[in-house]
Amino acid sequence: MTQYLNILKQADIFDGMNPTQLELIGSYCQDKSFSTGEVIIPEGSDSDELYVIVEGEVDILVNPALVSDQREEREPVAIATLGRGQSFGEIALVDRGFRSASVLAKQKTRLLILPREELIQLCEAYPQLGYRLMYNLAADLAFKMRNSGLLIREELLYRPRENKKTRKK
Repeated sequence: MTQYLNILKQADIFDGMNPTQLELIGSYCQDKSFSTGEVIIPEGSDSDELYVIVEGEVDILVNPALVSDQREEREPVAIATLGRGQSFGEIALVDRGFRSASVLAKQKTRLLILPREELIQLCEAYPQLGYRLMYNLAADLAFKMRNSGLLIREELLYRPRENKKTRKK
């Protein structure tokens, strides 16, 4: 538990939390390592855990074939690379839905894994901790949405879709 305290202090999602709050969160952490190229989360899977990167880097990948009107095989596209102190899996804390992207270990990577149920129980038992976690979660998701919006605009501006009338079938 206390071995996770320094890691949690550095994680953006736990910014502003006091040592007692971090120790409470640390008591529910699991530590897991992944090899280079290993899939941590496959897109579309159902998982309800939050992940904090202790060391290494991960690529967040989306499968463009899922939104393409063409049925050709396409390689997943990296939309972000995350490193030490960053987290992923936040949306699952909110809606428990299917994973919207795959996560791949870009290099040997060590993660802290926090189960949703335990985090929600902490939020309910300790409202100040819950407020801070939800505030940080909202700020993190807003940042990621803005970044995604920029990527979408870039895609639309620099790689315009073909006109359906002129596209060959």
